[in-house]
Amino acid sequence: MTGPRAFAVVTGGGTAGHVLPALAIIDGLVAAGHSLDTLHYAGAQRGVETRLVPTHGVPHTFFDVVGLQRRLTVSNFAFPIRLWRAVRAAGHLLDQRRPRVVVSVGGYASLPVVLAARRRRLPIVVVSYDRRPGRSSEFTARFAAVSAVAFADSPLPRARHTGAPVRREVLAVDRDTQRAAARRALGIPTDRFLVTVVGGSQGSGALNAAVADLVERWGNDPMMAVRHVVGTRFLTGAMPARHDGDGMLYQVIGFDEQMPQVYAASDLVVARGGASTVIELAVTGTPSILVPWPQAADDHQRANVAWLVEAGGASTLDDTELERLGDLIDGLRSDPERLASLGRAARSAGEVHRSDAIVRVIEEVAQ
Repeated sequence: MTGPRAFAVVTGGGTAGHVLPALAIIDGLVAAGHSLDTLHYAGAQRGVETRLVPTHGVPHTFFDVVGLQRRLTVSNFAFPIRLWRAVRAAGHLLDQRRPRVVVSVGGYASLPVVLAARRRRLPIVVVSYDRRPGRSSEFTARFAAVSAVAFADSPLPRARHTGAPVRREVLAVDRDTQRAAARRALGIPTDRFLVTVVGGSQGSGALNAAVADLVERWGNDPMMAVRHVVGTRFLTGAMPARHDGDGMLYQVIGFDEQMPQVYAASDLVVARGGASTVIELAVTGTPSILVPWPQAADDHQRANVAWLVEAGGASTLDDTELERLGDLIDGLRSDPERLASLGRAARSAGEVHRSDAIVRVIEEVAQ
């Protein structure tokens, strides 16, 4: 035996859409009384987790594993070898930490630990927060004692409707009482109409191009502000920020680590349809226009977006309709009651995701 026995190893990653739910689960376990040194995060060496997880204080391990590309690439030929090596490394980790339970949040980074856990007959909880589960979740759920799902109509086996894992700092957002302080923190005047545009952790070329049109449209409007999260890969070629008091305020960020303040400060958010983003918008009651990424696997973002739109908590556009984005924003800006209605409906829909049911399920399986 080496070191104290872990309560749980939480695995998954690759994108912020997987890493943030994993950190939310870890925070929930800590709030339930489990110390950080009894928890462990396992992810990928090339994922955004290498930047987000170390600052969180949780013990962590990153494996050399990559996802399968949908098109034929050289990296696909190396996938089986890399996966085999990562499974061996994950096995060593599990033998050292001896967790009572393994929690998978999906993504290619979860496969090594889940496969190693299955060999060791460790109980597995698969957490699925997409309305249409990803392929890794569909695969790993076959070995799970429980599938903790965000949506009641999930097709995963042994599903328990727990809601999605949401970060504590997001759950704490109160848009009414925190708006002024959030705007001060972000450098946004209180009298501006703030639109935040977020293309996901990887950024969105289509949304970035649409924002360029918005900046031209509102360039001389001293009552407008746009906070544009372009994605780190697009930051070098992004439009310069504008702080001219005679016109609109335009902020440019590669990856925004202040999203709780953004939710509190924004009048409207324009975003892709990743599950974490959609659920956080709902939980915080933030009005939004959602643009599902058309190339998402199995078109799962469209299903995520449909959930909130059907609840009356968001408007939506396709990529092919982005020329209408400015008109839609101006329409909502001129109709405060409609904007407020979107926020109320979003928060009502998000109520199911505000519980600690996932933590209770994990503790139950660990017994």
